[in-house]
Amino acid sequence: MEQSIDARNARFWNELCGSIFAQKIGIKDHSIESLRRFDEAYLNFYPYLLKEVVLDDFAGKKILEIGLGYGTLGQKIIEAGAHYTGLDIAEGPVKMVHHRLALQHLPGAAVRGNILGSPFQDSTFDVVVSIGCFHHTGSTEKCIQETFRILKPGGMAYIMLYNQFSFRQWSRWPVTTLLSLLSTLGGIVRNSEVDERQRRSYDSNSTGQSAPETTFHSIHELRGMFSRFTSVRFSKQNCDDIRLFPRVAIPRKYLLSSIGRKMGLDIYIQAVK
Repeated sequence: MEQSIDARNARFWNELCGSIFAQKIGIKDHSIESLRRFDEAYLNFYPYLLKEVVLDDFAGKKILEIGLGYGTLGQKIIEAGAHYTGLDIAEGPVKMVHHRLALQHLPGAAVRGNILGSPFQDSTFDVVVSIGCFHHTGSTEKCIQETFRILKPGGMAYIMLYNQFSFRQWSRWPVTTLLSLLSTLGGIVRNSEVDERQRRSYDSNSTGQSAPETTFHSIHELRGMFSRFTSVRFSKQNCDDIRLFPRVAIPRKYLLSSIGRKMGLDIYIQAVK
């Protein structure tokens, strides 16, 4: 089963995460000018990202990023002075990181591989960063265990996972979300089946295909998964526009500091080993 998910993920994520966003803002190539335009637009769309992943202390540290996408965050990590390694299951994102490094004469490396079968030794990295990757692997818990293993004592993990109890979940799938909440309150972790429409609402490629595997998590559940870490901090971010009428909506940017922080799409985790 794990091998099947890996193969499908390798095919699906070979198209860079962020490709549809790039098309929407008119980017048609990977020139240095286009990458700068993409990065600026991306960080404007996710204005909280560099507050959740704190780069100030990265200089001189060994950093592993898992799930590389368009390479925006990876480049920021490198520019912060880190000794950077990128890891991705698909060839496309690894090539993009290498392209960025060569184009701008930056240090660092990226390799193709799977965190579930991590090629790294125990206590290798000072920091592990993974934004929106683990919930696609088929085993978020094993990803977290591997993160703990490869971190040095006192090392830091910055992880983002999808929120099981976001406003989107309540508004679009209220019954399954309610059942999940009741199970959580009863002390049961309920892994409800996620159909293709639900997966597509979070991640799809340029042909409209949904991500092969997606899971959603509650903070209650994640506390258990991160129990071996010495300290863990959770925060919620991100949201959709809210449509009031067919032609009237409250734009997302006005909701990030309210609904986004209370019932956000994403859970950001900062954990110290």
